[in-house]
Amino acid sequence: MTNYKTNVGNVEIISLTDGQGSGSPTSIFPESNLQEWREYPNLMDGDGNIHPRYGSVAVSSRNHLIIVDTGIGAPDGTLLAEMIRKGVDRDLVDLVVTTHMHPDHIGWNLTDGRPTFPNARYLIPRLDWEYWTSPSILDQSPHVRDQALPLESLDVLDLIDNEYSITDELTTISTPGHTPGHISIVIVSGRDRGFILGDVAHSPTQAHFTDWSPSFDVDPDIARQTRHKILDRLEHDGDLVSSGHFPNPGFGRFVRTGGRRIWQAI
Repeated sequence: MTNYKTNVGNVEIISLTDGQGSGSPTSIFPESNLQEWREYPNLMDGDGNIHPRYGSVAVSSRNHLIIVDTGIGAPDGTLLAEMIRKGVDRDLVDLVVTTHMHPDHIGWNLTDGRPTFPNARYLIPRLDWEYWTSPSILDQSPHVRDQALPLESLDVLDLIDNEYSITDELTTISTPGHTPGHISIVIVSGRDRGFILGDVAHSPTQAHFTDWSPSFDVDPDIARQTRHKILDRLEHDGDLVSSGHFPNPGFGRFVRTGGRRIWQAI
């Protein structure tokens, strides 16, 4: 089994996967071309398609067990089975943090109308909630009606603002563009630093081709600015990164070699 567990100081991170998507790389990244993708044969299957992972993480910090994002929730989804296999007890989860409200990040919020994590508060960025629950967007977003709106009536929802302290080791940071209220999570524990990326980047290719924006960025221009800013910072600081859409388990660093920034998986 791939090493699915890592630590940032006293913070433990367990990688979880809820399956994977599939599609043409130039459809997912319209600004790319096949010649550029041929530099990354390990990311494509025999038909030339890519398969972004639907990733989540379980984070242990200061006696809290936290799930960051809850996958896509498809009938063949693997998140709950992976939690059992990796020793993550959903009854012990006391916080669920949503980086943003796309369907592949809130899919297991509820099971049969009840919280999948029965003892947890669900933390959602206020700006993202306001965007996704606006009438024009909500009309086109059944996943929000099914997997987000009921959290409010069930009284398990907390809307959070920028730089929210989840614990004294975990703080949210605004990383907009992919969605208006998208957040990432900064980890500082002792002398060690880490970063839960969310969907600031969707593929290791964006380490070098940082201008590429996937077709599902709500605001590609702001997303591109955010991606450059965050990846430049992570490269400079050498922080350990957890990225849900990168190949399993999604742990690594952005480093520069031969004048080119790359994703160095660990």
